[in-house]
Amino acid sequence: MNLVRTIAELREERARVAGGETVALVPTMGAFHEGHLALFRAARAECDAVFVSLFVNPAQFGAGEDLERYPRDERRDAALAEAAGVDVLFVPPADELYPPGFATWVDVADTGAEGEARPGHFRGVATVCLKLFNLVRPDVAYFGQKDAQQVAVLTRMVADLALDLRLRVVPTVRDHDGLALSSRNAYLSTADRTRALALPRALESARGAADPVAAVRAQLNGLAPEYVEIVDLGSAKVLAAATQIGTTRLIDNIVLEGEVR
Repeated sequence: MNLVRTIAELREERARVAGGETVALVPTMGAFHEGHLALFRAARAECDAVFVSLFVNPAQFGAGEDLERYPRDERRDAALAEAAGVDVLFVPPADELYPPGFATWVDVADTGAEGEARPGHFRGVATVCLKLFNLVRPDVAYFGQKDAQQVAVLTRMVADLALDLRLRVVPTVRDHDGLALSSRNAYLSTADRTRALALPRALESARGAADPVAAVRAQLNGLAPEYVEIVDLGSAKVLAAATQIGTTRLIDNIVLEGEVR
């Protein structure tokens, strides 16, 4: 695996891919867990060349969020990526993607529950992903279902801007107790992790309910939801929720109809 830090080096690596080979891109913020590894393995199985970006994107964090304490362990992440068969790991400093004077952003509309809860978040996501798409020029970009609303925003961006790539969505990976894997789970104390299980359990309990939103709210076992909403992703309707547990913000969703893809 080649680890590169600059756009120039990334372009050199992309130029080495032979014509006719399929290229995968997996955008990440690092702190790899089995959810990330599932994306890497899917990309490795389905494409000829696998590029992964590791960049804690400051543009998608709002004021007072956890940018500074977001988990970071580049050495561990690089070892996991290499073991999973990643060909190129792109780890840029912030000023490589946002140089002095950077002033061009992708504004997105109608971003639903998560977009309302985190103003500006999806602008940061869409902008950095578009830049990565332009640099790597992947045939397929891989994302997890846990971030279903992010997938919806990026799917719309790909369609609206006529980008020549396909998004591939990999099912949410959960721990043995049902909690969706997230880099932010590392923040949870033992007691808070036990409390966090109310979120996936409440979502599952709502399957088939006449009013899924009310069913989730009734089963959250004392957790205060930031939102519980049915979100139309086009190919699917998902029941999505977010809650704050101590200092940790968690999101999760289940598919009610269709298929997230």
